[in-house]
Amino acid sequence: MFLITLTFFHSSDGAGKGNCRNAGGGEKEMKVYLDVCCLCRPFDDQSVYRIRQETDAIKEILSRCDNGWELAISEMTIEEISQIPDPIRRDRVQPFLSLASTKIKIDESIINRMYEIRSMGIKTADAFHIACAEQVHATLITTDDRLVQVYNQDTTQFVIRIQNPVHLLEEDY
Repeated sequence: MFLITLTFFHSSDGAGKGNCRNAGGGEKEMKVYLDVCCLCRPFDDQSVYRIRQETDAIKEILSRCDNGWELAISEMTIEEISQIPDPIRRDRVQPFLSLASTKIKIDESIINRMYEIRSMGIKTADAFHIACAEQVHATLITTDDRLVQVYNQDTTQFVIRIQNPVHLLEEDY
């Protein structure tokens, strides 16, 4: 197996945002930013089909992050995990952070972009995650249907893709 370098590109019509090109063929790399809902998903009720399906997809994505894909996290991710009230659940989620090769510090540009995104009706924490993912051109992975729906209503408002983990893996990566 060989790895190639990704080229993230943006087109004026919004097509292809967050996609990667593989000019040389073979295995593709990708930069992803998983929100905390995704990192917690493996510890949700696995008797629910959708949760089990998303868990399998998240495990596959994390496995790929250990083998060529790049996982980005932010100070917001770390803060949200520290606020998980159940200490056992919090302790189970924290090891996923060690897979991250990119750690995003929240700066003024991210805060300004968060306010822009929040004005679209997106919750503050989600707006921070989007702004952080945009900062490093990572695809934001979430199990939040509402967030994916807002993105799909007008993709031109974002410089990245926002996807459910199952749908990401259904694409040809």
